[in-house]
Amino acid sequence: MRKVQAQIFLLFFIGFQISFAQQPQKLNSVEIYNQIKKLNFLGSVLYVAAHPDDENTRMISYLANDMNARTGYLSLTRGDGGQNLIGPQLRELLGVIRTQELIEARKIDGGEQFFSRANDFGFSKNPSETLDIWDKDKVLADVVWTIRKFQPDIIINRFDHRSPGTTHGHHTSSAMLSVESFKLTNDPKVYPEQLKYVKPWQVKRQFFNPSWWFYGSQEKFDAANKSKFTKIETGVYYTGIGKSNQEIAALSRSRHQSQGFGSTGVRGEETEYLELINGETPKERDNLFDGIDTSWNRVKNGKPVGDLISSIISKYDFSNPSASIPDLVKAYSMIQTLDDLHWKTIKLAAIKNIIASCSGLYLEAVANEQEATPGSTVKLSLEAINRCAVEMQLISVTTLPDSQTTAQNIVLKNNDDQKINLQLQLPNNIEYTQPYWLKEKATVGMYIVSNQEIIGTPDIIRDTKVVFNVKINDIEIPFERTVVYKYNDGVKGEMYNFLDIVPEVTTSILEKVLIFGNTKSKMVPVKVRAGKDNVKGNLQLELPNSWSVSPKEIPFTLDKKGNEQIFYFEVTPPVNPEEVIAKSVAIVDNKRFDKDQTNIEFSHITKQMVLKSAESKCIRIDLKISGEAIAYIMGAGDEVPESLTQMGYKVSILKPEEITPEKLDSFSTVITGIRAYNTVNALANKQNILFNFVKSGKNMIVQYNTNGKLVTDKIAPYPLKLSNDRVTEENAKITFLAPNHPVLNTPNKISEKDFQGWKQEQGLYYPNEYDPAFTPIISSHDKGESAKDGALLVAPYGKGYYIYTGLSFFRELPEGVSGAYRLLSNIISLKQPIEAPKQDLKQ
Repeated sequence: MRKVQAQIFLLFFIGFQISFAQQPQKLNSVEIYNQIKKLNFLGSVLYVAAHPDDENTRMISYLANDMNARTGYLSLTRGDGGQNLIGPQLRELLGVIRTQELIEARKIDGGEQFFSRANDFGFSKNPSETLDIWDKDKVLADVVWTIRKFQPDIIINRFDHRSPGTTHGHHTSSAMLSVESFKLTNDPKVYPEQLKYVKPWQVKRQFFNPSWWFYGSQEKFDAANKSKFTKIETGVYYTGIGKSNQEIAALSRSRHQSQGFGSTGVRGEETEYLELINGETPKERDNLFDGIDTSWNRVKNGKPVGDLISSIISKYDFSNPSASIPDLVKAYSMIQTLDDLHWKTIKLAAIKNIIASCSGLYLEAVANEQEATPGSTVKLSLEAINRCAVEMQLISVTTLPDSQTTAQNIVLKNNDDQKINLQLQLPNNIEYTQPYWLKEKATVGMYIVSNQEIIGTPDIIRDTKVVFNVKINDIEIPFERTVVYKYNDGVKGEMYNFLDIVPEVTTSILEKVLIFGNTKSKMVPVKVRAGKDNVKGNLQLELPNSWSVSPKEIPFTLDKKGNEQIFYFEVTPPVNPEEVIAKSVAIVDNKRFDKDQTNIEFSHITKQMVLKSAESKCIRIDLKISGEAIAYIMGAGDEVPESLTQMGYKVSILKPEEITPEKLDSFSTVITGIRAYNTVNALANKQNILFNFVKSGKNMIVQYNTNGKLVTDKIAPYPLKLSNDRVTEENAKITFLAPNHPVLNTPNKISEKDFQGWKQEQGLYYPNEYDPAFTPIISSHDKGESAKDGALLVAPYGKGYYIYTGLSFFRELPEGVSGAYRLLSNIISLKQPIEAPKQDLKQ
């Protein structure tokens, strides 16, 4: 079983500034001082909620930076079921983005990040449904595991465990599981398999962190009796860095860009309240850690360490942090002798970071390429520089995972930059770089992680490292650095990525859903990409025998690493409807390569590489279409245009400035992307043009928007009010309210069967008030709820049709749900009957 060093996976707060991803941080004197103070506080708090962006960053920042507590955030999910405001990525790819956003947020507010294996399957209306779809026992085990590993003195829940059905079912479930775990974590009979790696642990007290929105309004919250609550004044101002706690929290909150949570920092007094729900009542009600020893006295033989650190703090020279190095090195040696493995591991990692910061010790291992394959040799450029007068010596460097140690014995003189060239031999069996929780196929509610040690680890696990063994004051200290790749961008300057381990070759079927509306064959493009130089092999497209593929294989040669080439297979579907999976495979030296490499790159997070099975869904479907030319106005980002192209439509993406009568004249239908009226401000001034387009005899289809922050209150030519109504049960029974309406009959006959196999949800944010001009087409509802009739509303306007739909086409089409394609074709095809010319009755 692979061992993961420093399994705590610390993300120490190393400054309030924002940096690009893994770019090395360089602390200023005040930040170093703050970190030394944090060395002398041995108390921990774990904040628990359900999703990325659920956390109270004001509270996390205050605990980490004012109280100096080790503060963690356990998000039960990675946010896979949400929407995406910055790109088309959904489901597991969105979860990868939101994971990185949380990691970046913790870098700012000073917390550490953890997850369970729970898969965010979308909105849930009650915890019963949530815990049925999640594997409750496994998620509870993960909560217990995190507590035993993190060893918090205090737990704070973001949500109330006593109010099921009043908020997202994931929210309430996170609190319920947290409360249940309180009495389990110290019982060795509970999840005993964990005790191979961790010890039982008893949390001292547990709180609920209420806010005004739990009460319905600020006025109700202000009027509520809070006399029994613990009151925390979080509106502090940090003079050393010139920011308020709220300003730091806002910077952290603003990392959640995919969810549109940009936040403006505020200043002044602010109070957070905590309700005790388990454990000891603090004698001093407003002192969270009252009665809990947070000094080095809690560690056997730890008092001398605390006394020395107190001395370092009192003598700290802000103009010369390096003056603290001799005592810091002494403290490092003292911590090494301690028996308490938990605090020993945490504080050794912290003090090494402080020693490097005090001395300006810069250590870096840079690969000459961003990607490498198993078994290859990577050239490394190492840099080591000491920027203080304290004598240091680079004894040796050790490369990982090959564990090769190379003696150096270089004196690191003040400001004398040392450059070293090394080679790192990658093992043949080194794992590819990818999010570890995506290696095995997930269920709807759970990710599969079989290695207990890495459960909850926030980030990709990277094995390529270099350990710099540096002697300071006759004490040898190992400083570990992950291998990076960096380059200079002509606009942005120095840019960093990590070294990624990739397959020798990857393939990709360029269309993830292939629609065959009849028996006519299609040319299917498959891309091959080289992970190393001089790759030769044969490309195959695998399909069941009922489908015909020609040719059987295509030879390829790629001379240079990173080169790509596209090849075409002719695919002929069967006569009868059928849904199958096509797989693209490259055979190289009798080895089978069947991975599709996806790179996710946004400026606010570290570049991510995801490897998935190279496959596509092929659907032989009875599908008729009419009205070929479609103008698509993108909103928050979706993949609907690609699906429309697969159906046979000619799709043009229109920018807001292109919405003119002349430009629209060549189209039969305009479709707005998801949340377009939440995100595209320019649409507020384009409505008359779009409505006139409909009036002239064309169709306008508006996909779902949320009911807050609309760019215009007139998103339709008739009165229409959005609500929070949604149907989360994707297979909820459908009732046809207008069975004879053309939208259910032409050109495809729609039946209940077309609503089978939908993914995650039927729809969201349905209108609940609308003009009589609209005809509601379908009705459905979740169990125990009233009927929701606003999923699909059709209204004639002039000679054309305006259609509003909250149905989740943006999820169903990329997932290859046949009925969604057929229904959308009917919506696009709507036409008003042409009136017969009036006869002259005069004789």
